[in-house]
Amino acid sequence: MSLLVVLPSYLSLGSSLSFPNSEIPQVSISITSSLAQNSLCAFALNLAVFLLVGKTSALTMNVAGVVKDWLLIAFSWSVIKDTVTPINLLGYGIAFLGVAYYNHAKLQALKAKEVEKKATQVDDESGKLLEEKSAEKSSDN
Repeated sequence: MSLLVVLPSYLSLGSSLSFPNSEIPQVSISITSSLAQNSLCAFALNLAVFLLVGKTSALTMNVAGVVKDWLLIAFSWSVIKDTVTPINLLGYGIAFLGVAYYNHAKLQALKAKEVEKKATQVDDESGKLLEEKSAEKSSDN
């Protein structure tokens, strides 16, 4: 970590920066490739968040974060054998109820939107039928 702080200083100050024992830090390829991989992962994560929020909403992203937290807690409890207290369980239960309510409300809103869309389609079709009938009556007269 200190290499990441010292290296830019060394590059900008040149020979005026002194190191103990006159050793010049060398950046190995493994550190560079590790930084490049980390940067690519961070970019991919930010792109995924951007696309998810663009398609859904910020609230959906927060709910997904809660689910991610549950998975991390389950992993730490089952694999690492971390302790879970009754207060923790109460908090997880409240969070679960919140996510369940959010999903229920979102599902109800989608169903209401579908019903409204079907009603609009039926109104449009009946309006066309009425127009056709009135056109036929006016042509008969």
